[in-house]
Amino acid sequence: MVRRGLSASIPIIRDNRFIPTPTVADPPRHPPCRVIRVTHARAEREALSDLLDTLGPDAPTLCEGWATADLAAHLVVREHRPDAAGGIAIKPLAGYTESVQNKIKSGRSYRALVDDVRQGPPRWSPYGLVPGLDAMVNTLEFFVHHEDVRRAQPGWEPRELPADLAETIWKRVSGGARLTLRRSPVGVVLRHTDGRKAGGKKAEPHVIVSGDPAELLLFSFGRQEHAQVTYEGDDTSIERLRTAKLGM
Repeated sequence: MVRRGLSASIPIIRDNRFIPTPTVADPPRHPPCRVIRVTHARAEREALSDLLDTLGPDAPTLCEGWATADLAAHLVVREHRPDAAGGIAIKPLAGYTESVQNKIKSGRSYRALVDDVRQGPPRWSPYGLVPGLDAMVNTLEFFVHHEDVRRAQPGWEPRELPADLAETIWKRVSGGARLTLRRSPVGVVLRHTDGRKAGGKKAEPHVIVSGDPAELLLFSFGRQEHAQVTYEGDDTSIERLRTAKLGM
């Protein structure tokens, strides 16, 4: 019986020379591959990266003052430069964040930026170390930024989303409504197209904002002008809400 990994040859005599028969060895070992689970966060990341590649660095986005290269640099800072990411949410740190983002944008090729966005956060980052954090945090982040690019282009159309993604968006939007709508100048109630409601800001007068979960997400994240929602309330309150600065 031949044992794997050991020489099991029977010598053959040919021209007074011993020629061993081939040995049976273990198959070559390959380094372990990084297995990436295809979550909705990963799917949105891939779709956004593809679109960034297609459009190039100078295409418009819904993010005021940002072209596609700026958005890509923002995402790289967010995931690769934790020392500079604080300014994304904390105003006193915003100047440093902007400085780092501009240096990254000008110091690297656009293709390299998009490749970093596509690859995702490094393993040593919180997104790589904490199981499930990427899906928890980045599903909405990349969905919104994907739409920021899509909806800034002529001829865009709303997407038909998988049912589980739409439900995930609704749960996150409804659960975070008080935070994202806290700066609204009027009261806000979000209403899903299936009739479910979520309280945003409690105040009078109030406005009811209705739409699909994706549209309510974009509305809540400050993209009111580009969200396909309907409003119920008095005209003055609706106008104040439509022009308010909402979001995180």
